[in-house]
Amino acid sequence: MRSVVRKAAGIAGATVAVAAVSVAGASAAHAEGSTNGCPYPYVCFYVDEEAFEAGTPITKYRDVTSSYQTVRSRPHYYVVNTRNDDVAYLRLQDGNAICLAPNSWTVFANAYSVTGIKISSSPAC
Repeated sequence: MRSVVRKAAGIAGATVAVAAVSVAGASAAHAEGSTNGCPYPYVCFYVDEEAFEAGTPITKYRDVTSSYQTVRSRPHYYVVNTRNDDVAYLRLQDGNAICLAPNSWTVFANAYSVTGIKISSSPAC
């Protein structure tokens, strides 16, 4: 059973509550299969729980970047990071960001949407 961890994260004094759940561990020794339709080594976005459960991401990213890539802003995102050693910074509509650890996923409350993603080669937030 997956355990749910409540996190509070924010930049510039604002706090955003998200729930993060670890996905099945991936080995750095070989490429893994997909997680809810998100293949290694991608960070995938889902429009809602049905899309997440069906394994149909609406978009996916894999390039390490030094700045944020624009993400179409929508509410109700599920985000999965299948990368073994890289974190993903998710910029929210209010300009704050959270860090999504390797091999994990998060769910955003209805009031929040992601507007940007920056994948970093750092293994920890």
